[in-house]
Amino acid sequence: MYLIDSEIVFPNVELANEEPNGLLAIGGDLSPKRLVHAYQHGIFPWFSEGEPILWWSPNPRSVLFPNELKISRSLRKSIRHSGFRISFDEDFIGVISGCAQPRNGDPRTWISPDMIQAYHRLHQLNIAHSVECWFDEQLVGGLY
Repeated sequence: MYLIDSEIVFPNVELANEEPNGLLAIGGDLSPKRLVHAYQHGIFPWFSEGEPILWWSPNPRSVLFPNELKISRSLRKSIRHSGFRISFDEDFIGVISGCAQPRNGDPRTWISPDMIQAYHRLHQLNIAHSVECWFDEQLVGGLY
């Protein structure tokens, strides 16, 4: 296991564990510089509050390319006439806070206050973005 110190360096993602899939390194911080460097190399933090920061690069990894998203005419029509509204970067904190809510009765979440603060800082720097889904002007979904 690679232990991160103050230097902003990660091992090659090809060295990530097979089990658990993608665990690459431990430690470091959630500074904008480290997060940007990590994401540029296919690495992201994922850990629970009270644990050290764990850095991952699973194989395979899902990646969304917004400019390649194809929305059918019927779905576009449904969205337009259903009371739903899609926005970008209108409520980053609302989206990440909603994503941090526990699911299915499990009180745990990996999106800790430290993670929210770190990603909010990236948003303030125009690096992280959000997509919001509204219904009757109430935030009902999104991603960041």
